[in-house]
Amino acid sequence: MGFPKNFLWGGAVAANQCEGAYLEDGKGLNVPDMLLGGNVTTPRTFCPQIQEGVFYPSHEAVDFYHHYKEDIKLLAGMGFKVFRLSLNWARIFPKATLDEEPNEAGLKYYDDVFDACHQYGIEPLVTLCHYEIPWELVKNHHGFLDRESIDIFLHYVETVFTRYKDKVKYWLTFNEINIVTHDLQMGNLYGTGLVEDEDLARTKPCRVNELKVNKQHSYEALHNEFVASAKAVILGHKINPEFKIGNMIAYSATYPLTANPKDILLAQEAMHYKNDFCGDVQVRGAYPDYAIKFLEREGIDLSYITEEDKKVLKEGTVDMYTFSYYASSAVTVDPNVEKIGGNLSHTAKNPYLKASDWGWQIDPDGLRWSLNNLHDRYPDIPLMVVENGFGAFDEVSEDGAIHDPYRIDYFRPHIEAMKAAIDEDGIPLIGYTTWGPIDLVSAGTGEYRKRYGFIYVDRHDDGTGDFSRKPKDSYNWYKKVIASNGEDLA
Repeated sequence: MGFPKNFLWGGAVAANQCEGAYLEDGKGLNVPDMLLGGNVTTPRTFCPQIQEGVFYPSHEAVDFYHHYKEDIKLLAGMGFKVFRLSLNWARIFPKATLDEEPNEAGLKYYDDVFDACHQYGIEPLVTLCHYEIPWELVKNHHGFLDRESIDIFLHYVETVFTRYKDKVKYWLTFNEINIVTHDLQMGNLYGTGLVEDEDLARTKPCRVNELKVNKQHSYEALHNEFVASAKAVILGHKINPEFKIGNMIAYSATYPLTANPKDILLAQEAMHYKNDFCGDVQVRGAYPDYAIKFLEREGIDLSYITEEDKKVLKEGTVDMYTFSYYASSAVTVDPNVEKIGGNLSHTAKNPYLKASDWGWQIDPDGLRWSLNNLHDRYPDIPLMVVENGFGAFDEVSEDGAIHDPYRIDYFRPHIEAMKAAIDEDGIPLIGYTTWGPIDLVSAGTGEYRKRYGFIYVDRHDDGTGDFSRKPKDSYNWYKKVIASNGEDLA
């Protein structure tokens, strides 16, 4: 049987990690523009004001802004059916106000990008907010803590839904909306744009892990994003009933480390809190009981959830469930076990798995398990894997080639796991976009050397490089995978 005939093969990027041109053609600042780079052991640095004489990775990124025609042509060369990308909100509304007129140069840019995709028969899959929260929204409204931000977001959404209603069919609202449940500091900064007053007032930069956290504010801001997402779905279906609008969850497959019943209960709690909470709100249209109980235990005053909000959440459920999957984790009540880390957490080391250089425990079987778990939970909605990838050190050989068999070795079993989920388990999987088909800036560490792409970009963490592009060995391998609809993985 294999993958469906119309399966959407492709790749995914985010504007803040690839575009660059950070103040060009009227664009305003956004959250990633205020971040310096870090590494696997050092968190990124947050700057409330732009500092002189330091290197900001996102300011130029890999310059997709000026290379988009070349890059989309390279993606088409692999046979892409779909290209997931995000709109840089501050490129369209740099001031992020309710009465602001859109920046025509920003709108025209995305018109050109979508036209380039359609030239090669590539369907755009567009994320409305992929960590690109405008800095003005952060300063003036604490991101999504202020309920007025919902209306400001909808002003932006109505503009782009209307402008691109005949060019884009597939939309996602908030990227990894559940990041708050994984890491409050990173989740607030990236996910909800919530920065507390004392951090906004800083005169010196600080590490992201030093940012202040107010849990009440964190969950209020997350709730406002739930409402904003639901209202966007309702609005989108009015503007074009053919739109397919999904959520996007950072899926964390979590296992009990042992058969100890307390480990099993801990894993269940982690799955509920990190994955199911946000998924249930967006797919089922209501807060689940376990989430209400968890928030009450955390001392959260839930009076911000209004009766009108409940109606909106019920009406604005998503058309498809999309998620990122990179690795799995294990949990235990034993405090003495060996730990291993990824971008967002440090969990028990799983003795059955190998890990990447950045601490991600590589687990293709976990993807099949996740797909089954999701289909069991949401049987009436199609699924799509919209991020899956392998960050690694790539070296250019003496002959100028980039040999990356380790990347192929990562993708092959993950694709086999998806195929088994479709063939043997009946999972309604409609598409797969690898993370970073072209090298870009890592969101977690701000590094260039953590390379994901099938296409190498000559850009480095010291700011050097000429931005030239070069296909790696994995480029031709993925081209063969797509051409064979997932059958030829050799």
